[in-house]
Amino acid sequence: MPDGLWEIARPLLPAARVRPQGGGVANIDDEAVFAAIIYVLVSGYAWRALPPCFGASKLTVHRRFLTWSRAGVWGRLHQKVLELLDRQNLVDLSRAVLDSAHVRAKKGGANLQVRAPWTGVSPVPGCTSCRTRTDCPYASDSPQPTPTTASP
Repeated sequence: MPDGLWEIARPLLPAARVRPQGGGVANIDDEAVFAAIIYVLVSGYAWRALPPCFGASKLTVHRRFLTWSRAGVWGRLHQKVLELLDRQNLVDLSRAVLDSAHVRAKKGGANLQVRAPWTGVSPVPGCTSCRTRTDCPYASDSPQPTPTTASP
C-alpha cells in the first residue's frame, strides 16, 4: 500500500457498526482490511485468491469493501488524493480526458454462465503488502513497491 494512503483514507471510513444487543466477534482492524482491499484492487486477483497474511478472511474483506463502497469511500478517497496531488502541483486538473468503449455482448454476455476453459484462478504471487509479517508463507524477497504519492 502506498505510504500515506491509509492516513488519507482513515477519516473517510464509516464508523464500525455496533450491535445493539452487544456480543459478537471483535471487528478486524480497518487498516489491515484496507490494505487487503488495495492489494486485490491493484493486483487484479479475485477475492478468493487473497493471501491469509492480511489477517482477515476473504469474506470479511469483501463485505467491508461492499460496505465502504455503498458509503462512498472510494469516490471521496479519489477526490482527496487528487486534491493532495493538485496542492503539490503533481497533477493538472484543469484538463481531463475520459475514454470508454461500449461493445455489445453477443450470445448473452454476462448472463452466460459458462467459463472459458483457458481462464481460471491465478496463483497469488508473493504478498508484498505485509512488510511487518515475517511469518506469512506468501511473503517474498522481491523489492517493495514505491509509493505513488508524496508524504504530506
